[in-house]
Amino acid sequence: MNATVKVYDLQKKEVGEEPLPGEVFGAPSNRALVHEAVRHYLAAGRSGTHDTKTRGEVAGAGRKLWKQKKTGQARIGSIRSPLWRHGGTVHGPTPRSYDYHFSKRKRSGALRAALSQKVREGRLIVLDSLELGSHKTSAFAKTLDTLGVRAGALILDEPVGRNLELAARNMPRCKVVRSASVNVVDLLKYDYLVMTTMAARKLAEVLAS
Repeated sequence: MNATVKVYDLQKKEVGEEPLPGEVFGAPSNRALVHEAVRHYLAAGRSGTHDTKTRGEVAGAGRKLWKQKKTGQARIGSIRSPLWRHGGTVHGPTPRSYDYHFSKRKRSGALRAALSQKVREGRLIVLDSLELGSHKTSAFAKTLDTLGVRAGALILDEPVGRNLELAARNMPRCKVVRSASVNVVDLLKYDYLVMTTMAARKLAEVLAS
């Protein structure tokens, strides 16, 4: 069932209404799926550049240090043995990707669940436009205060205006992205979701398919 939300301007004056498809903004809560999506997002973001040297990579000659028998010492084949100080590492970490398959259907389902939770909590603000008259961060901060956003906010626009991009980049409590770049982690990280009607329609178009 579709839901209708109020649309505001940058002065928090009501200028209309926007119908939101229920399949995207009215999906049931699914904590397990959202948790799985977060785990995948964080795993895919790992660099995986850790590396240790095996006995074939550490410095040291390959010669046998002393003969096998009749020395009174333990037999040894190479100074690069893992048993020795500065020797190679056995079964140590090597560069790899932590990414794994996570279906598009699951990703879309997790996004729908997270978006719908914002709607149920009253933390979704829909604006008619985010065209700012200035690139000043202080001016944008006042605009957010006017809108009632005093905590972190994820801001979606389609496309992202240059003034908006410049004004928000020095604000650690805000992140500005296009609707196509939204992810579950950002939806959970920021308290409020502020989007334009164009961004809302684009999200509905993508996630409803």
